[in-house]
Amino acid sequence: MQRIRLRYTKRGRLRFTSHRDFQRAFERALRRAEVPMAYSAGFTPHPKVSYANAAPTGTGSEAEYLEIALTDARDPEKLRLLLDESMPVGLDIIDAVEARTSGLADRLTASVWELRLDGVTPEDAERAVDAFTSAETVEVQRKMKNGMRTFDARGAVVSLEAHTAQPEAQKSQPETHSPQPDRPTDQACAILRLVVRHVTPAVRPDDVLSGLRAVADLAPPVPAGVIRLAQGLFDEETGTVTDPLAPDREAVAAASPTAATAAAAKAPA
Repeated sequence: MQRIRLRYTKRGRLRFTSHRDFQRAFERALRRAEVPMAYSAGFTPHPKVSYANAAPTGTGSEAEYLEIALTDARDPEKLRLLLDESMPVGLDIIDAVEARTSGLADRLTASVWELRLDGVTPEDAERAVDAFTSAETVEVQRKMKNGMRTFDARGAVVSLEAHTAQPEAQKSQPETHSPQPDRPTDQACAILRLVVRHVTPAVRPDDVLSGLRAVADLAPPVPAGVIRLAQGLFDEETGTVTDPLAPDREAVAAASPTAATAAAAKAPA
């Protein structure tokens, strides 16, 4: 059995698809591409697809991950192209690698998010960011299955920075790669870039916005445009979020015939 790990996106208006909507679209793509899927046992067999830490409905993402199990081996890149052609534009399969290591979900420990705040000046955003990052704790509330819950939104935020979005720069981006191409771009707005650890309960971008409202009375006049730029293992030394598929790529490269031949040539006689 071969396992393939895929990275996919939710772009533009497709960010409003729920996780269940994506599952249905992806399973249809598997059938169209005639992927030799492995199935679960039991009375209702289903394709062996494992999803990891999906973004909330309404948020865009450049870094969603899943893993599929195949009964026959396939070239990951050719498989990626076939699946991408079978998916709606906006739900794009952008990377594929054969799984050679365990624990993909364990390597998703942090996310990089970008929040577009239309109607908020960079100065107001800077003041709110300073107030948030200076606080030891920022309590927010969110409605969960068991009712309202209060928790700290500050502890999970590794970094939070404010930037300025320039209208012309936004307009020049290709639509398929723009986080929210349907959003207004006729005025400058504030952009927040944040790195958030994956903790329990999960701290989402809307929780950070609630925290900014609590500590600095920052309330954007329109809903924020949110996109996940990356997710992976958080590197404590560099403060960056690393590619979770890199260990698999390295393992594949190390096991290739070229690598094996080179290793044999270096070995002492």
